[in-house]
Amino acid sequence: MKPAGAADSTGKTGTDSPPRLSALGWARWAWRILTSMRTALILLFLLAIGAIPGSVLPQRSVSDEQVRNYFLDNPDLAPWLDRFYLFDVYSSPWYAAIYLLLFVSLTGCVLPRAAAHYRAMRARPPRTPHNFGRLPYSASFTTAASPQTVLAEARAALKGYRIDTRDDSVAAEKGYLRETGNVVFHLALLGLLIALGAGSLFGYRGNMLIIEGDGFANTVTSYDAYEPGTSVEPGDLQPFWLRLDDFQAEFIEEGDLTGQAASYVADVTYREAPGAPERTHTLEVNHPLSVDGAQVYLLGHGYAPEFTVTNPDGEVVFDQAVPFLDRQEGNFVSDGVVKVPDTGAEQLGFTAVFLPSAAETATGELTSDFPGARNPVVTLRAFKGDLGLDSGDSQSVYQLYTERMEELGDSPQLSPGETWELPEGAGNITFTGYREYISVQVNSDPARVPALVAAVAAVLGLLCTLFVHPRRAWVRARPDADGRTVVEVGGLGKTEGAGAITELHGISLRLRDRLRERPASDDTSTEKE
Repeated sequence: MKPAGAADSTGKTGTDSPPRLSALGWARWAWRILTSMRTALILLFLLAIGAIPGSVLPQRSVSDEQVRNYFLDNPDLAPWLDRFYLFDVYSSPWYAAIYLLLFVSLTGCVLPRAAAHYRAMRARPPRTPHNFGRLPYSASFTTAASPQTVLAEARAALKGYRIDTRDDSVAAEKGYLRETGNVVFHLALLGLLIALGAGSLFGYRGNMLIIEGDGFANTVTSYDAYEPGTSVEPGDLQPFWLRLDDFQAEFIEEGDLTGQAASYVADVTYREAPGAPERTHTLEVNHPLSVDGAQVYLLGHGYAPEFTVTNPDGEVVFDQAVPFLDRQEGNFVSDGVVKVPDTGAEQLGFTAVFLPSAAETATGELTSDFPGARNPVVTLRAFKGDLGLDSGDSQSVYQLYTERMEELGDSPQLSPGETWELPEGAGNITFTGYREYISVQVNSDPARVPALVAAVAAVLGLLCTLFVHPRRAWVRARPDADGRTVVEVGGLGKTEGAGAITELHGISLRLRDRLRERPASDDTSTEKE
């Protein structure tokens, strides 16, 4: 008996073990797995799954104020979601990793497939099979015409097919457009990924609020939230300017949809560059303003109550509109903060609630029963002390830090024009009225048109894949012992369905009719299907 592992006469060991892969072998194996169509489909599915949080949760790239509201409403959950970049899904590392892997997978999968399809289109149709009876469709008949005449008529009957004539047969094939559409679809997906990547490199987007009567210059410092592409510099921004002249929001006032928005319309004036003539534009949802390659989109609107604050000496120390953030309750109850640092004494701060259509509930609570401004009311809570603006720490304009401030009390309900005398002689604040503001997004994407072209090509390729059915047909002509010519017709469809069989049967009948010598010849012809 041989000991375990001893070599036999052929030099092989007694223990059968698979050969170990080298580093190059593992690399080839990984490349084959990555560039398989199954892997590409899995990555495409993961990309779609990864986009779900981007459509469910607010995104900083779309509305920074909605993200802030989410943090206020969910102070425990929001930080954890933010750790996984769920408020910045499309710029997150994990989404970028899926995107890049999908790009590599499609490249390695589609390009060889496109090359193989190109070679197949230039190759001759497949050789004529020996036994037509094994094909999904076969038919035969006899004719007095010569084999050369039969093959000539077969070529005419197979119009629209790619034809190759051999010694005693004709081979034909059509439907290459189906695989062409498949290749175009996947190449278009690859082009779409390239366009999206180019957009993230050379494009930018930014969000800001514009109050009625105020203007906006397209500079980095003007944005509330700004996301430049990797290769975008501040000087690359288009030098346009716009002003919000008027905003009108209409709401449904009757029926089950009472309070739902009917239309948002913003009238703006803009210049494409300094010194350029002023132009006007009506900005609506899904009807952006296109200016110098950038698109300005209307995202939403809100209210900006106007306040005038007077210090104890009777001097006006604050007089402006302050944008308030909607609580997303459907009635535009909005929260805001008023900071008054230059009072000449202790600084003042106010937390405020704006109700566009104030009403009382059955329990006596104050609410708004309509999103339009039917009965605008403001309630305030006042603080005095140190706002902490000189601490060096960045502060949100929508939050009031009261650690070093003393609470003065709550105001009564204030309607436009009413004044609240602050306790302890700290001055007074007047609710002078309100203006509306719009939230807009500026999006500059130089790859927008290539992305559109790629998307259209993908749709056209998909249509070809769905509606083009490839098929093959063969016609053989050979003389028999009686001096007549035996004609055999066979074919197959490469997709499911009876359409190919019906077409092939029609070709067989047309060919027989072309070769018929006289009407009575049907009695002497035989057909086998």
